[in-house]
Amino acid sequence: MGPTADLGTRLGDMQIGGGGDMLVDDYEAMDEKQDPPAIITPPDSVDGDTGYQNPTPPPMANDHDAMREQCLPLLPDLDVLYEATDTWSVENYRNMPRRARGPRFECGGHPWRILLFPYGNSVDFASLYLEQGHEDGETPPDDWYACVQFTLVMWNKNEPKIFTSQTATHRFNTEESDWGFTRFAELRKMFGPHWGDPPAGPGPLVENEAVNITAYLRIYKDPTGVLWHKLINYNSKKETGMVGLKNQGATCYLNSLLQSLYFTNAFRKAVYTIPTEHEADKKNSAWTLQRLFYLLQTSEDAVSTQELTASFGWETKDIFMQQDVQELSRILMERMEARMKGTDAENALSQMFVGKMKTYISCINVDYESSRIEDFWDVQLNVRGNQSLAESFKDYVQVETMDGENKYFAEGHGLQDASKGVIFESFPQVLHLQLKRFEYDINRDAMMKVNDRYEFPEIFDATPYLSEGADRSEPYLYQLHGVLVHSGDLTAGHYYAFLKPTSDGHFYKFDDDKVTRATLKEALEENFGGDYANMANGTAGVANPYTRVLSKKRSMSAYMLVYIRKSRQKEILVPVGEEDSPSHIARQLNEEKAALEKRRKDREEAHLYLPISVVTEENFKAFQGLDLTDWQADSANPAAPQTYKVLRTSTVGDFTKTVAGSLRVPAEQIRLWVMVNRQNKTVRPEQPLLDLNMTINAAHTSHSSRDKPFRFYAESAAAVREGQAQWPNSVLSPGTPAPVLIFIKYFNTDEQTLKGVGHIYMKKTSKVAEMIPAIQHLMGWSSPGKETTSSWSNSSSGLSSSTGSIAPTLQLYEEIKHSMIEPMKAKATLQQAEIQDGDIVCFQRTLSEKESSAIASTGGYTDAREFYDYLINRLSVTFSPKFTTEPDEGVFSLMLSKKMSYDQFSAKVGEHLKVDPSHLRFTTIYTATGKPKQSIRRNQVASLNQILNPTIGTYANSNQRSDALYYEVLEMSLSELETKRNVRVTWLPEGVVKEELIEILAPKSGVVQDLIAAIQKKANLSDEVASQVRIYETHGCKIVKELSDNAVIANISDYSTLYAEVVPQEEREAGDDDVAIYAFHFDKEPNKVHGVPFKFVIKPGELFKETKERLSKRTGIKGKQFEKLRFAICPRSPYSRATYINDDDDLSALGLRAEDQLGLDHVNRTRLFSSKGDSIFIR
Repeated sequence: MGPTADLGTRLGDMQIGGGGDMLVDDYEAMDEKQDPPAIITPPDSVDGDTGYQNPTPPPMANDHDAMREQCLPLLPDLDVLYEATDTWSVENYRNMPRRARGPRFECGGHPWRILLFPYGNSVDFASLYLEQGHEDGETPPDDWYACVQFTLVMWNKNEPKIFTSQTATHRFNTEESDWGFTRFAELRKMFGPHWGDPPAGPGPLVENEAVNITAYLRIYKDPTGVLWHKLINYNSKKETGMVGLKNQGATCYLNSLLQSLYFTNAFRKAVYTIPTEHEADKKNSAWTLQRLFYLLQTSEDAVSTQELTASFGWETKDIFMQQDVQELSRILMERMEARMKGTDAENALSQMFVGKMKTYISCINVDYESSRIEDFWDVQLNVRGNQSLAESFKDYVQVETMDGENKYFAEGHGLQDASKGVIFESFPQVLHLQLKRFEYDINRDAMMKVNDRYEFPEIFDATPYLSEGADRSEPYLYQLHGVLVHSGDLTAGHYYAFLKPTSDGHFYKFDDDKVTRATLKEALEENFGGDYANMANGTAGVANPYTRVLSKKRSMSAYMLVYIRKSRQKEILVPVGEEDSPSHIARQLNEEKAALEKRRKDREEAHLYLPISVVTEENFKAFQGLDLTDWQADSANPAAPQTYKVLRTSTVGDFTKTVAGSLRVPAEQIRLWVMVNRQNKTVRPEQPLLDLNMTINAAHTSHSSRDKPFRFYAESAAAVREGQAQWPNSVLSPGTPAPVLIFIKYFNTDEQTLKGVGHIYMKKTSKVAEMIPAIQHLMGWSSPGKETTSSWSNSSSGLSSSTGSIAPTLQLYEEIKHSMIEPMKAKATLQQAEIQDGDIVCFQRTLSEKESSAIASTGGYTDAREFYDYLINRLSVTFSPKFTTEPDEGVFSLMLSKKMSYDQFSAKVGEHLKVDPSHLRFTTIYTATGKPKQSIRRNQVASLNQILNPTIGTYANSNQRSDALYYEVLEMSLSELETKRNVRVTWLPEGVVKEELIEILAPKSGVVQDLIAAIQKKANLSDEVASQVRIYETHGCKIVKELSDNAVIANISDYSTLYAEVVPQEEREAGDDDVAIYAFHFDKEPNKVHGVPFKFVIKPGELFKETKERLSKRTGIKGKQFEKLRFAICPRSPYSRATYINDDDDLSALGLRAEDQLGLDHVNRTRLFSSKGDSIFIR
């Protein structure tokens, strides 16, 4: 949308709306006074008070040509298709209906008419609109629209000089068929005698119940297809054949860059050649970029970048942080280039994007030159101080003369006058130009956006900026391919791009998920920046859409330009079809699309089906845990129940056949038991479904509740006679009680497993001991059908059998619920033991003392009840190395008990890593960031559960992962390490400008001399130099005290910063009259401290201009950087006032107090970028 069109729309927006019955909310807040006519200011207007160039009298309302010229000025850069004028003569105004329409008139082949609400559309104003003139039953085509500029004029029939008018622009279509002014004219003034005062003279607007209303229409040609389009329900694919990218929060800068790279077709084609079929991983940025490009190529809707940013390793905070586009582009190129090594696309990116520049120093009077040729991926150009791209390049290659005190030392020639500069040896096929729109403003002491006007051409000739020896065999003419734009300022804004997908096509605007065609002016001139054109005098400015601040400078301006060498356009903009994309990408996405469609269909048909989970004997035997199975187990787990989607109207018999088919057995040999949720929170079979003709829906209603899952146990018949299953409780004589279905688990003490072995049927009158033969049969410890005579002994629930075959002594337990495992009494009947269908009995061998000791010595369990307790409290904990370069290297998981002590789980980890457990140190992990939180101290009392789930008062600590720990393998035992302290000392080898961080693991009982000895070793200092090293303690960038050699390390504050330096020679040789003072750095105010504090010697009688020379030597700050420093005397109090020092001052004569310090006032450059956070990265 052009700027003038925008201006016209803005003028009308204050009281423009549709003519429906709804009142636009904004009107409620408007002043009830009469609004002035909304008149579009002509382009050459300079008078902000009247809106006219000359103080000529207003035209008469019946002079249609003059009225059109004044109220409906032509909009620049738009072609007029049709014009029309029509006047409606209104009579008997007060008796008109609530809604009245004028006569139809034609413009552009379509009918139009005026719509009037004589008493207002829910306001105390006459409401006036322009609308389509189709009668009932007549409708224009669905895709019809017209871009209309119109003016509505209401005027006195008898005195045409008395009138009021309003002007607007609107895109009329079938959905928005009327547009105009809800507050056109105030009712109470329309009939008053002074409407025309001044300048038309006295008189009412409506006289004798009559008034004329004239409509002036002008229909414009839509150059882009979106002129005055609100982009509601806009289909980018339908209108342009292209789709946009969804904004995740603050990723518009990423979207604009990705679209630019996507439409650099050769880059897209090169990315497609990266082999990713065997690395189809969401952590692989090449694979996700291929998927993104393929979706942009084939999708009908805007594409999400979530997969791509996740592959970068970005977290939520990175998504909502606008990053530097140049840095992002560079890192993305590096990652893709690394992926292309060893493939057909190797060096494709460098051939496309890399040029060469030469940095040189050339002597003027002798034949000597020092030069270095380097590759560049993009060129950063200054905007401030330059008005065009050509000026920026001239500034870039400007030659600096080195003469006078700045002469160049040429080897073999001594000091020489020389020329220093940069020149280009070659430019790449695709030239990325980064315009430095964001710069540090020294006056504001902040980063600011440069909104100065900066012009760039559609065709750019780079030849003037090449060296004399550059290869000019091929013209260096470039055509503009992309303009990446930032709208707003440093704190708030938006990014979008104008791109030209084909060399002979149009520019398109890519604004996140919307793609619209754009004019050349919109792509170039409107992004030059600078002042708004045609702004009337006295206007405060245009509101920045993101900050609401008024400004006369455009907030939208280009920050990156993409040019393509004209001679290489066919190679760079080569057509890319689906056949060029990796086949596995299309296959994977089609599979995902089919799965998504299936899930959608399943959701729509969910009310027709009922999900049913079925557990079988095989699931029970494969399961180790509580109850019959884990209902939430992964489908790949052999213990996982199978879930069926069953039509509610199908019968139990039909479903039985389905289950039998899955188990590959005849349906007659399968019987389904309904599973129920018992009050003790277990899930057990309750009764078999015998009515095979019952519907599944009826069975669910009868045996389950609406909010509970429907579950079955599929029992396979153990005995089959003549093809018919023989169920134990179906061949009983009348009056005989049915046997009870009991599930049997075996706790194997040797293998430390607890798994199901099958089920048995027992009579309720049977004794517990009589279960043994059936258990032995399940285990294969006795021959089937062999009659045995057993004698039982019951000692501590140990049950033994004297049979014809050797069988172990067993102990039986009932698994009542998860936390209740009770031993069973051998002589009690099953009825007395309250055993019912679906109960679980666990057994184990009775162990000798020797066997128990052997198992216990390996950390095993000897009693089933203890193992059950372990199962209840078991927890899978993931252990990752704390320091590693590879994401998954050294990561493993162990199944541990929550009750384990530190030593117990440390022993398990040590056993896995094959290291001494005492040399392991563990660290908890932050939930949100995955970063180390706190090292765990060895504690004999705390359990693993307490370590992973610490509590603060009565609240759980939710910011810590409860299933993972970092580990380190130490060079010493943890107990020894806890007697030491990690001390961080900043070593200052050259004044205060160079810092080296040294970490020292020192005994807590050690002294500062031990730290100096460690520094000597790490910094490779001689004994003589080491004897002159001192360490001082600082806090808040100010010195607290110097530490003596025998100061105890344990007494040093954890919150202090330590610095170490060699005592300067002037301090060692200081005279008796010399005075030492502490010095620090601050930025404008003494409480805004920064940098490295230091100690300095003041010499009596020395002028400060001489003192500054020693300060420069002491700090290591020299040249222009030192000249920018200001010096002041500051009391130690942080809120004290600084007293600045002149060059003629003598510090020793200023009456310094003991608490006074020397302050160095200069800009804290580390603060300028501190708000940006961590540097951008791609995993």
